[in-house]
Amino acid sequence: MDPSPVHLFHILIHSASTQQIIMVELTVLYESRMEEAHAFKEGKYLDLDMGCTISPILFVMAMEVILKAAEGSAGPANLGGGYSMPPLKAFMDDTTIICSKEDETRRMLTRLDDLMSWCRIKFKPKKSRSLSIRRGKIDEATTFTVAEQQIPTVSQELVKSLGRWYDSSMKDTRRGAETLELTSESLLASNKCGLQGKFKIWCLQFMLIPKLLWPLLVYDICSSTVEAIEAKINKYTRKWLGVPPAQCTAEKQS
Repeated sequence: MDPSPVHLFHILIHSASTQQIIMVELTVLYESRMEEAHAFKEGKYLDLDMGCTISPILFVMAMEVILKAAEGSAGPANLGGGYSMPPLKAFMDDTTIICSKEDETRRMLTRLDDLMSWCRIKFKPKKSRSLSIRRGKIDEATTFTVAEQQIPTVSQELVKSLGRWYDSSMKDTRRGAETLELTSESLLASNKCGLQGKFKIWCLQFMLIPKLLWPLLVYDICSSTVEAIEAKINKYTRKWLGVPPAQCTAEKQS
């Protein structure tokens, strides 16, 4: 039997009131946390530590407001072919500035520095990196400053973002060799431990392979390096399982 219009109306009213109660509770919780963050201690005003005092969602919202206020300092970066990118991209507290002109980049940094100072947030120039490309080549002479400190260039110090290393070569050849070396060292360390073969396989499956998947995903590694990694893993897997080499060869031929 289908519900009557009156019954549907009561269901909608109950759902709306429940959502309103939830929103009121969230607002009260947010205001109480803000009051705690803005408390006075020994006559000195306490700064609001966004990462510790409020939830990550509110922190992301606060950073989004700050970035929106700074977006007007530069236009979108022109990639050619009618494509463009926004001048600001951020993930949590990591911010990337992409501009087509040097003066726009400096304007954006100045604007962000002013906004962060107003919010009582400090940049960390030593953990930041800059990269300037002119006519397809890296320009070492162009440097940028923030918080009255010079930002190191990628050529001076490497930078790691989301598990990926960036350097001045702009290539992943070195990363492939490092991934192969990591595989060899990890397999050798597992082989030398006193665990039984099946436990070594467990370490390979749940510890080493997940660690290798991310570099293989984010880097452009040639197929020969990937095949070398696979060969090393297969070699130690057969050894730990106790499979004779002759049997493996017969299975491949069949």
